[in-house]
Amino acid sequence: MATSPAMTLDGIAQIAIPVEDMPRAIEFYRDRLGLKFLFQAGEKLAFFECGGIRLMLDIPADARFQHPSSIVYFSVRDIRAAHEQLSARGVRFEEAPHVIARMGNREVWLAAFDDTEGNVMALMSEVNT
Repeated sequence: MATSPAMTLDGIAQIAIPVEDMPRAIEFYRDRLGLKFLFQAGEKLAFFECGGIRLMLDIPADARFQHPSSIVYFSVRDIRAAHEQLSARGVRFEEAPHVIARMGNREVWLAAFDDTEGNVMALMSEVNT
């Protein structure tokens, strides 16, 4: 049996911050905190840059995300290999890795899981196409 290389978490790619009022939240993060506004995707998502980490403001559609907490997205190079290795370690994923956005010559892949305390976490990989 071949041994695969050890999977590593490469860093934090993005942090989601639940909000209730998107215009008010954008104003706060952009104008009051002075974060660089990157773009808005529809009415429920806005993105900012913060020291190399992207912050995503989100009006949650699912009640389970409507709480004062953040979701940590761990950046990995190979999301399928990371998913397989973490699953083998007993991490329970909500879904298999899948594309959540296509942006020009790039795809964003995601696979969400819960920690042992009920906090939502995710693996994230950005793949050039």
